[in-house]
Amino acid sequence: MGAKMMNGVPMAAVEGLVNAVKSDPANGQTKWNAVTTWKGGLVCESKIRNHTVHMNEPTALGGTDTAPNMVENVLAAYGSCLVVGYTLNAALRGITIKDLKVELEGDLDLAGFLGLAETVPAGFSGVRAKVHLDSDGSPEAIQAMHAQVLKTSPVGCILTKPLKVTTELV
Repeated sequence: MGAKMMNGVPMAAVEGLVNAVKSDPANGQTKWNAVTTWKGGLVCESKIRNHTVHMNEPTALGGTDTAPNMVENVLAAYGSCLVVGYTLNAALRGITIKDLKVELEGDLDLAGFLGLAETVPAGFSGVRAKVHLDSDGSPEAIQAMHAQVLKTSPVGCILTKPLKVTTELV
């Protein structure tokens, strides 16, 4: 008999990770890496583990529109983080997901990015996410899970909390 799966998640692996971090918090200390290279024009290529992610700007911003741009990837990262959060939390709670989609929208004033207005931030001034979740969970269980997902989303935390970022020119 195969390993128990819930919402496509191998439960033994997830429970093993949870127990490893519970028993020794040092097991939860991780580092993540990416290397991004300019490929000409406004095209970038990021190597992440064994994966390659391409980014480019739309033609209206001087790119060739061959890939999503950086802020679109931030939205996609947050949406994906939420999908993973709902999937894992539902699996751990015994809730079956029938369908799950997250729609995201971000507001960005190009005057900040282009350096035309000192008082305008270069990044998003707001991000909205709409979660469409169809599951067999009760409304109360879904609300409790929703609160937990928002509280524990790494990308959500990155977007909403101050973060020390250092960038060194070498």
